Amino acid sequence: MNVNEKFQNALHRKPQKTPPIWLMRQAGRYHSHYRALREKHSFVDLCKVPELAAETARGPVAEFDFDLAILFSDLLFPLEALGMPLEYGDGGPQLGWQLSRANISTLKSPDDAFPDLKFQGDAVRATREVLPKDKSLIGFVGGAFTLFSYAMGCRRSDRCEEAKREWPLFEDFAREYLIPLTRAQIELQLKAGAEVVMILDPLAGVIGPQWFRERYLPMLSSTSDGLSGATGYYLRGASDAHLTALATANLPLAGVGFDHRFEMKDWLGRFQKGFVQGNFEEALLFLSPKELEQELERYFAPIAALSPQNRLGWVCGLGHGVLPKTPEENVRLFVQKARAMFA
Repeated sequence: MNVNEKFQNALHRKPQKTPPIWLMRQAGRYHSHYRALREKHSFVDLCKVPELAAETARGPVAEFDFDLAILFSDLLFPLEALGMPLEYGDGGPQLGWQLSRANISTLKSPDDAFPDLKFQGDAVRATREVLPKDKSLIGFVGGAFTLFSYAMGCRRSDRCEEAKREWPLFEDFAREYLIPLTRAQIELQLKAGAEVVMILDPLAGVIGPQWFRERYLPMLSSTSDGLSGATGYYLRGASDAHLTALATANLPLAGVGFDHRFEMKDWLGRFQKGFVQGNFEEALLFLSPKELEQELERYFAPIAALSPQNRLGWVCGLGHGVLPKTPEENVRLFVQKARAMFA
């Protein structure tokens, strides 16, 4: 398999001076390559036509020299596969109806839903074919609580009270539908050539730390167990207690990622397995180049002061995805400054 040596070193916690770099949403609306593709093709076609998904993922790697590409797709396709109508418009994704106790029985079984997700395997294979040999490729799936929140009509963490109130429905939905289907997705992407599949769970930070530790992490374990330690997990909006639970639980994960609310230098040493991804604040990429360079120096300096042995596993990136309208020159500056600071 063609891989990026820096990412493999991070994955296996081998000391290295320069970290690998990848950004969530590195293929997105900020990038002229993506916008040019969208002028000709729908978002759904970019995801579901393997050659288009591959070209969408390849573009930012070629432009900015990221060490990794990530499958171009969307979190919500499993909900569509289960039978929830899904459309993408100017306002983002819209589901045709909201999940409830009254309609959950109308969903397809995971076995019946899975064929509608096989395009992701084809997209992974097509992407690997167009990437340079020294670039890694990872996949992704949605976290159970995030998918449930969307199914309940919640799209932002500050509007997820209804999803939390329906915890018994969530447990049934996760156990009977989401976990089996997500495991099948992960296996599909790994077999197609992804080195790691990230479980992206940006809305799970609203779960209280105790419930997160006692009732949610076992679901995450069920999703990842037996998959050769090839799944990573990203959590947004977490507290120290959430990250401590992740760091101390014996989960079968290849690595973790978290947002900008935490000092990366402090948390690198607290995770003892796999990679740790993040976490420069993405909004700062809107600063002027001079101001951004100063902020990058302030962010990187305490991490650079650590020895390679004390920053094992670090994958340099943002706290969350690249925002629309982010200046391309600032994304390029981020990559160049990271490499310069750790050369």
